[in-house]
Amino acid sequence: MGQFRSMTDAAAPALSADPAAMTARAREVIRLNIAALQALESGLDDSIGRACEIILSRPGYVVVTGMGKSGHIGGKIAATLASTGTNAFFVHPAEMSHGDLGMLRKDVTLLAISNSGESRELRDPLLYCQREGIPVIGLTQRPGSFLGRSSAVCLTMPQVAEACPNGLAPTTSTLMTLALGDALAMVLMDRRGFTAEAFGLHHPGGKLGMSLQSVRDWMGDRPPAPATVPLTASFAEVVSAITEGRKGATAVLHEDGTLAGIVTDGDVRRAFSRDLNGLTAADVMSPGPKIIAPDARMSDAVDLMTQNRIATLLVVEADRPVAIVHIAELMQAGYVG
Repeated sequence: MGQFRSMTDAAAPALSADPAAMTARAREVIRLNIAALQALESGLDDSIGRACEIILSRPGYVVVTGMGKSGHIGGKIAATLASTGTNAFFVHPAEMSHGDLGMLRKDVTLLAISNSGESRELRDPLLYCQREGIPVIGLTQRPGSFLGRSSAVCLTMPQVAEACPNGLAPTTSTLMTLALGDALAMVLMDRRGFTAEAFGLHHPGGKLGMSLQSVRDWMGDRPPAPATVPLTASFAEVVSAITEGRKGATAVLHEDGTLAGIVTDGDVRRAFSRDLNGLTAADVMSPGPKIIAPDARMSDAVDLMTQNRIATLLVVEADRPVAIVHIAELMQAGYVG
């Protein structure tokens, strides 16, 4: 007890309130993190490939676990794996000791994270995996630890100083853990040939997910039929079709139903400077309008509309219009900021 010091006694001197000193300290922390990542990169070996092969050979989930800050990082790693083609979820190690070991089926892989490799909460899951023949991928700084010895593959991080002045708060170690988890997820993603379209299926929410959707997904199973008129339609019939269609435009069709052009609100306004008597859809339409296919991404549709400064875009399949996209709908849905 005589050698025990309180946290206050052991703490480093308080940092000066000088803004320059605080900025210098912040830069020092970032430099330490950069150095840690450089050490991680230079020390990386084929263990990450062996870890990927284990995961790819197993039909079940990757179960990620870790205690404390390692657990927080583990949750993010599990989410990244799940969104990039590797089925994964996070389980708290303490919960495993109270019934959740049942989640460790014989076809899963356990990804266990502990900087020291000696977190006591991990012992029960690791012993269970040994008994059941479940492979463990360990992520630690100490390959000789209980976690390292229990792992089929140990992803070892270099032992570098924490950015914390007391060497206590996980900083550089958690950053390396996150980076190594991202590296594992991206290698698995590449090995699986996981595409942007597949990512969109896993990530339908938000602007990113919406941009990866196809135009067909946006239209839905039964999109409303677009407003259409024949080439011979009168000006009044054109205006009526645009009004009823509520998309600010109507497609103009040849006799065989294929696309001839488009008439927009702007075309109608410009027509009022002319003699309206006898005007037909063929006279006021814009031939060769911008079109998009149903299987194109919504990001392509947005690009077409914004780059060409148009408010309406025809969705065309087999040379026939199947829908009309209006910029107001995209703004309302969040596709356009």
